[in-house]
Parts: sequence; structure tokens; C-alpha cells
Amino acid sequence: MKTMDLKRELNLIDVFSITTGSMICSGLFILPGIAHAKAGPAAMLSYLLAGLLAIPAMLSAAELVTAMPKAGGIYYFVSRSMGYGTGTVAGFARWFSISFKSAFALIGMGAYAALITDIPITVVALFSCIFFIAINLLGIKLVGRIQVFMVYGLLTILFFYIVLGWPAANMENFSPFYIDFRALLATAGFVFISYGGLLVVTGLAEEVKKPEQTIPLGMFLSLVVVGAFYALVVFVTTGVLETGLLENSLTPVSEAARTFMGPFGMVILAIAAFLALITTTNAGIASASRYPLAMSRDGILPDVFQRVGHKYGTPYLSILFTGGFMLLVILLLRLELLVEVASTILILTYILVNLAVLIMRKTRPADYQPKFRAPFYPWLQLLGITGLGALIAEMGTIPILLSGLFILAALAWYRFYAWPRLK
Repeated sequence: MKTMDLKRELNLIDVFSITTGSMICSGLFILPGIAHAKAGPAAMLSYLLAGLLAIPAMLSAAELVTAMPKAGGIYYFVSRSMGYGTGTVAGFARWFSISFKSAFALIGMGAYAALITDIPITVVALFSCIFFIAINLLGIKLVGRIQVFMVYGLLTILFFYIVLGWPAANMENFSPFYIDFRALLATAGFVFISYGGLLVVTGLAEEVKKPEQTIPLGMFLSLVVVGAFYALVVFVTTGVLETGLLENSLTPVSEAARTFMGPFGMVILAIAAFLALITTTNAGIASASRYPLAMSRDGILPDVFQRVGHKYGTPYLSILFTGGFMLLVILLLRLELLVEVASTILILTYILVNLAVLIMRKTRPADYQPKFRAPFYPWLQLLGITGLGALIAEMGTIPILLSGLFILAALAWYRFYAWPRLK
């Protein structure tokens, strides 16, 4: 089948909005209570630690994407540096983790909808998923425009939440403030999914204008902005809500807003949550669907996944397949296990990005000419791999076991399906 190129439609504002919208999501609007139950008031430090451990992978991905701005970002980087077997694991892992994260966002939409309606959470999540599948079928430019509008509205609401909530924070809610390093590390691994959107745009590199400049700058700006908002919002939420209410709520930010802004504040923050979860799902479907496209181009998956519609320029079968998988996730998996497995697999993909830079720098292939080079090589990458490995080690037996089974399944697919068909 002839490979069709995707249209370059995304600029810096689009890249920033897609990346930011992919990160400010359920990790901020749902997880603070669960994280507090795991690490106490120090949970906000877990968010900061997770963000710091994402920096090496961000800089490494920025280098790789300026040398290889292709659809399927991390799959493409890993397969060209470590071979198609490891690339198959990376491609499936990235598709799997982004799809899980997006499904998690849809469940969050259902939880916030329950504040103002009696419609069951699962029903809201399912119909929302179908809606965003349709949006993505209509073209990446529409996806980008929606992201810009939603993200700036979201950041505006969160800014006022912080400004108005800061004076209402009760410092007694942070006492006793203790740091259990293992709990801190385990919680950082748990909330690492909050930064899962940081590298989402690498999967859309083939659709970005001037990707060698736009993507690194967009990711950097997004990480700085999102990291600051995460720390401040979690601080205010912890300071405003009593421990029992915080740890038993799936809508902690709205509950906190109600304490110092009244019912109106709860509704406004529910709207903010909807905006955040919309942007996560919208960008998630767009990015995840490019992985089957890229893998089909190499013969890892059937050729049908690389079919691109002539009218809208979107890989429609890949989008439908990704959306269908998300619908199954919403119906079948429980929330906490969903987050733990998605975070574990996501961390694995970040480790592979760091490894890819180490290998490409060491082997120096002639066509590897990145416009941006990650600083402090190789110590930055080694630090990232070590830190992320520590997060995985603290995730718990079941998530690690399920992740191991996932890797074995991906390798089996590569050996028995892809091996004879590689292009």
C-alpha cells in the first residue's frame, strides 16, 4: 500500500495547547485525594518529583524529534535506535498508555458530571468518547483549534482558583508534615501519568510546522506552566479541604472551591475540570492513533492502519481502532488499577526515550542530524533512567506483573506476526 503523508497544520500555539491540555487533566482534578491518602500532605512534593523526573525524557525527546520528525514519535525513535523488536514494545506501550490516560480522563468527566446531573459516570464517559472520535476524524487542524480555546479557558479559571483559594488555605491541614521517602517515590510513580501528555506531541511530529523548532519550545513552555499550576493547585486543595473529605473525593478541586467560593465556585471548577478532561481526550486520541499508523508503515501492524482519508487527511481506521479500545477500557477496568498500569507502562516509554539518545549518540549514524541536542549527555539520560527505574520499582507487584505480561505479549506479536512482514 502506498504511504500517504499527513498535512503539516500545527504551529507553536497548537503544540503548547496540545501538550498542556494533555497534562492538566485527571492527574489534577481527580488524583490529589488518592495521592494524599498515599503520602499525606507531602503528596504535592510527589507531583514536583514526577515533573523533575520527566525532564530528562523531555530533553531527549526534543533531540530525537528534531532529527526524526515522523508520525508515531517514540515508536519511530526506538525502532531506529534499538531495532524493531524493542520498537514494537515501545509503540504498543505508548499507544496503550495514552489510550488508558485518555480513558481515565473520560471517567473523570463522568465523575464531575455527577455533580450536576444524575447520568451514570460510565454513560457520560462512553458518549464523550464517541464525540471525540468524531472530532479527530474531521482533521488535526480542528483538534488544534479546540485545544487552544479550551486550554486558555482552563488556565484562566485555575489562576483565579489559586488567587482566591490561597488566603483560605488552613496551614493546620499540612500538620504533621512528614516525608516517607518510599511513599513519596511510590506516589510520584502513581501520579506520573499526570505528565504523560508531555511527549504526546512527538507522535504528531509529522503534522507540525517547523518541528525542529516548534516541538522542543512547545514542550519546554508547557512543562514549566503545568508544573507550576500542579504544585499551586494541589497546595490550595490540600489547605482548604479536611483530610477525610479530600481522601474520599473524586472531585477534590470542585469540593475545595465550594468551601471558599460557594456553590458557584464548585460549578466553575467543574467546568474547568470538563475543559481539562476534554483537552486530554482530544489530544490523546489524536496522538495515540498515530502509533498504529507508524507501525503499519513498517509492517508491524496490518496495512489498513495507514489509510489516510483524502478529505480530512486523518488516519481514520487508526482513530476508530484507538477509540474502540478506549471504550472497552471504560467498561472493563477499575480506576486505581487503570492508573497504576498506565503509569508503569508510561514510565517505561520515558526510559526508552533516554536510552534511544544514548544509543544514537554512541553509534553516530550518518543521517542522525538533530537540530537540538540534549544538554549534560550522558549524565542527564542516566539520571532519568535511574530515577524512572526507581519509580517503577515502587509501583507494586500487580502493576509490574501486568506490565511484564504486556511486554511479553508485544514481543510475541513482533516474533510471530511482524518478523516475516518487516519493510
